[in-house]
Amino acid sequence: MSVMGKALIIAEKPSVATDISKAMGGFTKKDDYFESDQFVLSSAVGHLLELVVPDQFEIKRGKWKLENLPVIPDHFDLKPMPKTESRLKQLLKLIKRKDVDSLINACDAGREGELIFRYLVQFSKSTKPIQRLWLQSMTPTAIRDGFQKLRSDNEMIPLANAAICRSEADWLVGINGTRAMTAFNSKEGGFQKTTVGRVQTPTLAIVVGREDKIQAFKPRDYWELHGTFQCAAGEYVGRWFDESFQRKKDQDVDLRPERIWEKAKAEAIQGQTQGKPGAIEEVSKPSSQLSPLLFDLTSLQREANSRFGFSAKQTLQIAQALYERHKVLTYPRTDSRALPEDFMSTVKTTLGNLENNGYQGHAGEILKQNWVGPNKRIFNNAKISDHYAIIPTSEMPKKLNDAEEKLYDFVTRRFLAVFFPAAEFRITTRITRVEGEPFKTEGKVLVKPGWLSVYGKQAQGDSDPQIVPVVPNEVAQTREVELKDFVTKPPARFSEATLLSAMEGAGKLVEEEELREAMSGKGLGTPATRAAIIEGLLTEQYIVRQGRELISTAKAKALMQLLNGLGIPELCSAELTGEWEFKLKEIEQNRLVRPQFMTMISDMTRTIVGKAQQFEGDTVEGAFESLKTPCPKCGGEVQETYRKFNCKSCDFAIWKTMGGRIFEPQEAEELITNGKIGPLEGFRSRLGRAFSAEIKLNGELKAEFDFGQDAIKEEVDFSDKTPLGKCPKCSGKVYEHGTSYICDHATGENGVCDFRSGTTILQRKITEEEMKSLLNTGRTPLLKKFISKKGRPFNAFLVVDGKGKVGFEFEQREPKKPAASKTKTAAASATPAKASAQSAKSS
Repeated sequence: MSVMGKALIIAEKPSVATDISKAMGGFTKKDDYFESDQFVLSSAVGHLLELVVPDQFEIKRGKWKLENLPVIPDHFDLKPMPKTESRLKQLLKLIKRKDVDSLINACDAGREGELIFRYLVQFSKSTKPIQRLWLQSMTPTAIRDGFQKLRSDNEMIPLANAAICRSEADWLVGINGTRAMTAFNSKEGGFQKTTVGRVQTPTLAIVVGREDKIQAFKPRDYWELHGTFQCAAGEYVGRWFDESFQRKKDQDVDLRPERIWEKAKAEAIQGQTQGKPGAIEEVSKPSSQLSPLLFDLTSLQREANSRFGFSAKQTLQIAQALYERHKVLTYPRTDSRALPEDFMSTVKTTLGNLENNGYQGHAGEILKQNWVGPNKRIFNNAKISDHYAIIPTSEMPKKLNDAEEKLYDFVTRRFLAVFFPAAEFRITTRITRVEGEPFKTEGKVLVKPGWLSVYGKQAQGDSDPQIVPVVPNEVAQTREVELKDFVTKPPARFSEATLLSAMEGAGKLVEEEELREAMSGKGLGTPATRAAIIEGLLTEQYIVRQGRELISTAKAKALMQLLNGLGIPELCSAELTGEWEFKLKEIEQNRLVRPQFMTMISDMTRTIVGKAQQFEGDTVEGAFESLKTPCPKCGGEVQETYRKFNCKSCDFAIWKTMGGRIFEPQEAEELITNGKIGPLEGFRSRLGRAFSAEIKLNGELKAEFDFGQDAIKEEVDFSDKTPLGKCPKCSGKVYEHGTSYICDHATGENGVCDFRSGTTILQRKITEEEMKSLLNTGRTPLLKKFISKKGRPFNAFLVVDGKGKVGFEFEQREPKKPAASKTKTAAASATPAKASAQSAKSS
């Protein structure tokens, strides 16, 4: 390092830059960076740049045609991300400072941290020498030690190559795959965006596979025998079981030792044992249970979903706020569940602070008993990748909201529990043999709560019911043997918690051992990206939420049928991620060169596109079924195909896709039965704008959008509906009708009023209660989550002006400069029929 010049240290986040400045000392704060005699210190805010194809290679959206694919440029350019462009400009200015003669990469230790820094250097065109600060821990001592052991740039080149390969490969396969599938699906007209991705699509395949199992499930009857036995100390119950039962690999998941599949067999055992004496065998032994490991992000998201109903995205947002804004949790985007081995003193400091802030009994007990010590289950450098487990910091929380309070307490109690001793139980297993038939009874008693005390579980009242005692060689009398009938249940649909587990463990699904090993501890996506992947599937309407369940849609099933029909099932499987992870690790270890990997990716991309280009025919084979509803034209059978619902006996057909949205079979059945359906959400115009609409079968039995335009010409019967309020334009009454709220004087040939307001405005549903408020008071409460034409969410009031028109009124905000603030009012498209109708035409 030059004596005369300064080294520019670039961290990944502002908080890390602050920690480095405190640990190293001698820094002065200057705007958004620090400076000392030796160093200039600043940070990114995560990714600042993204890949972009050079203009000569790029294909504009309107030209996503198979003949224009694939797009495989000989190099990629970078472009700034709009939201962080000011931070990028500041860093570029610091990099180019004449007194800065070297750079130190202090971004997070790992592939993505390396990528953030390398893209920054590439974009700046800097040739200044580079060194790497590699930190597993953010303690002051660890930071100072890290600066004493800076790694050379040559050491980091393999990791940088792997990071860039991952980024470019995801772009090539994701973009070309998406454009190829979109082009294939849009061949018959319209624009049917069909996204695919290396992680997104295998994740979707897991959800679709579960839905297929549920749909194919056939319930089976089975029986259980529950015996009630009398001994000297009282009654107890036991359940018959098959002692010879052993679970085998790939065995029917419904098989259980206590299940009897023939009623006659169950009745025979019942008759044989009813009222007979039973010999008692009993084994009682101690058992212990260790506390759960510390949280990584995926386990926190999974358990917060189960406990509080938080989505994965919500949990990440809350944890990020606790980390960044409140500074009470450590970095949340981690896949590690252990702490660094040099972290014991930091842990003790944190426990000391917790002892004085609401966790006295537990934190104080840990310190008093000296339970913080070397323990590979907790402190283990080998189990830490880029970051360590999520734990509370030594800062104590102030002014947390309810959700933040819940999550902070959740993490803190897990942190406290891990230092407590194991919980101790006594487990009793009793077998009562009646005429040679065994009935099992189990009891579990909590002897010492250990770590369970952190959650309020003590020795009394938190165990399974205790069973009455027996003496050696005692014989029980069988009071009753009850025959109970049951039906097997289909597999449960995924919740976010269980889908996160499936993504995390996806490597277990990979058959090839080498690839499975490459995915060990990785799975599909990373802890930091899994929430975004799930949200992306929801946004693209591949899955929908119903309560806590995630259910795949017709669009998802169609994608799986398409990829399998085109002969590219690898895009649906975890093997692709496994293969990539294996080869990326080879690059990191300098056993594979970057050009070789990218050649493989380019070949894969050409194969994916080529199979779509070479496919002959306009449909794709798949497991399609007939609708339950007969053809409205001839009464024949309506069969689903890849693109249509077709009558087998006549020319009646409904396109499965309208406005970029795919009909579910049950929606098609309702449309055929009733002649209309809706309003349905999720349609998109050619400009990509979302809209809602009803669908109807016209006089020629063709499906078309119905925005209520015909309802004005015909008299509408509102006798079975409740008026929502007085029309602001006339003396009429306003009712909900299809996709609009309309005045009853607006219908029929002699309609005299044109008041009409959409039930959905800018992608936000307007409820009947909100419309009542608008009609009765002239304005609604503040309504949240309208989506502007540029795709940005905003909040506003709906108001009625003097002419009876509905418009937006925005919140008043404090002016930045001393000036009279004005209430900003804009005319809202309260009747989006015209825009929607235009969208419908273009679709």
